[in-house]
Amino acid sequence: MSQTKRLLLIAPQTMTRTPAFGRAGALALAMQLPLHIVAFDYLQALAVAGLFAPEQINLARDGYLQTHRQWLAEQAGLMSTHGVKVTSEVLWVHHPYEEILHFVNDMSLALIIKDVQEETALKRVFFTPLDWQLLRDCPAPVHLVTHSRNPLPRRVLAIVDVLRSEQQDLVFNDQILEAASKLAEQCNAQLELVHVYDWVAVYAMDMGVGVLPLATGLYEALGESQHDAFTSLADRHGVPLEHRHFIEGSPLLSICDFARDHESDVIVMGTVQHRGLSKWLGSTAEGLLQKAPCSVLAIKP
Repeated sequence: MSQTKRLLLIAPQTMTRTPAFGRAGALALAMQLPLHIVAFDYLQALAVAGLFAPEQINLARDGYLQTHRQWLAEQAGLMSTHGVKVTSEVLWVHHPYEEILHFVNDMSLALIIKDVQEETALKRVFFTPLDWQLLRDCPAPVHLVTHSRNPLPRRVLAIVDVLRSEQQDLVFNDQILEAASKLAEQCNAQLELVHVYDWVAVYAMDMGVGVLPLATGLYEALGESQHDAFTSLADRHGVPLEHRHFIEGSPLLSICDFARDHESDVIVMGTVQHRGLSKWLGSTAEGLLQKAPCSVLAIKP
């Protein structure tokens, strides 16, 4: 395994310079890390045709790959003129996630960067797109880039969940905020810290909404407990009071509204691996990938 930390940019199959190129180059310079760019090619039509005319199809495939390699090398060359240490390669791969895991195992990756790939909800039920696989299962931090106002993030938004108090949850919140703080420091960006307390949903999940008025005081006390945990977390990481935001409401809507109102460039949040039905029903992280007005950086515990 390589001991040199580096960034990995997953380029799209189409030879198009997307927002992730600008973000990857800017982060490589800010973090002072080398960048490796990889594109995964696979044309189903060529693969099928190769069953009947393998020699001709192999020539066609090699020509396609060579064209893509040349284009990607040109993009890497443009980055290098700005001081980025960059390498690139194009691979013929049918299942890119498995190949990405090889990069994770063989390289010391500080971050995986990729443009968001939009899919319909119906398609996600039957196929697991690469974006969802990376969010749920990839052990390395994953930065999914949308259209970005700034190649280098100027405003970083850290999302934490202090609902539960198990030790692993407390440690995970520290990891999320530490990653967000480090990113903000490297990019000379403003850091905002947010926790959204949805006490109505918590009550409905635990007790049922039928007796909601009877336990309002109990859940107000729970909110105070969460606020204390939030304050303790912010204190440990030195987040100024004016950049701490304890919000009551629906998590997904509140986070999106906050990110939009504050013109956030990156939302830093934690994601965990889902099993069973929850894998298909989604999570706040998956909802943010669809709804967030900015890019998402997913941290694993």
